[in-house]
Amino acid sequence: MLKSMTGYGRAQEQADGRDILVEIRSVNSRYLEPSVRISRNYTYLEEELKTLLKTRIARGKAEITVSVTPLEGKKADIRVNDEIVRGYLDAIRAYNETSGDEYYLDPDGCFYGDAEGLMTDKMRWATIIHLPDVFRVEKPQEDEEALRCAVLYVTEKALSAFIAMRTTEGARLREDILARLSTIEEGVKVVETEAPRLTEKYRERLYQRISELLGSTAIDEQRILTEAAIFAEKTAVDEETVRLHSHIAQMRTMLNAEESVGRKLDFLVQEMNREVNTIGSKVQDVAITALVVDMKSEIEKIREQIQNIE
Repeated sequence: MLKSMTGYGRAQEQADGRDILVEIRSVNSRYLEPSVRISRNYTYLEEELKTLLKTRIARGKAEITVSVTPLEGKKADIRVNDEIVRGYLDAIRAYNETSGDEYYLDPDGCFYGDAEGLMTDKMRWATIIHLPDVFRVEKPQEDEEALRCAVLYVTEKALSAFIAMRTTEGARLREDILARLSTIEEGVKVVETEAPRLTEKYRERLYQRISELLGSTAIDEQRILTEAAIFAEKTAVDEETVRLHSHIAQMRTMLNAEESVGRKLDFLVQEMNREVNTIGSKVQDVAITALVVDMKSEIEKIREQIQNIE
């Protein structure tokens, strides 16, 4: 079924203690350009999400945005790093023994003389907690497989909404193009009817002009027929109208196809435009020229619509 390259889909679920939000949006592009926006902690899912997207769409600049928020904060394991703290204290004691002075650390980590008689091993915790690596923080292990399944599940739901929107928009584009194809087809039929009559009109005008020039002198009928035949050959548009009918029929068939047909439609609309231009250059008639302008306008509108088709 025909699909637009423009679409948006959103899904949100709570799974495995997390709130997972997935949004998918796409705009027109000549090729498929997938991208994923996800927290650095979950970048291992990026390629799998891109692959999933590629299985569902063929063209378009599409972006998947994934947000994962814990519903309840999982407690981290925070402990004092005994070895680090003892190392700081031992270093200060060693310094005091060699320098003969007693020093303590202020909250900024600077050494000051023990003017108030404070002992180094009695430093306040307010000072100690500012020292680097005093605490060891261990976050709970993430269940990557459970998260992967949850994210893919929500992404599939977002994809379904995304594809549904593209399909709805594609149906609207299809109906618009079919209506314009019918208008062009009616124009082609008029050209097929009127173009042959131009030769007879040309022969009559030629006969009248020669009669006015020669007066009573005999007119060479064969010469007039020859000129009319040459004119008919130059203005014949049978091949162009036949090809136009063929292009219109092919386009209608493609509009019902299941696979991506955007590029094929783009090629066909170029060929249609070429045939109509040829008709306009061959047939120098006011009525047909106006008809050609109208058909070109419809073809251009079809071309604009095709730019949105996958």
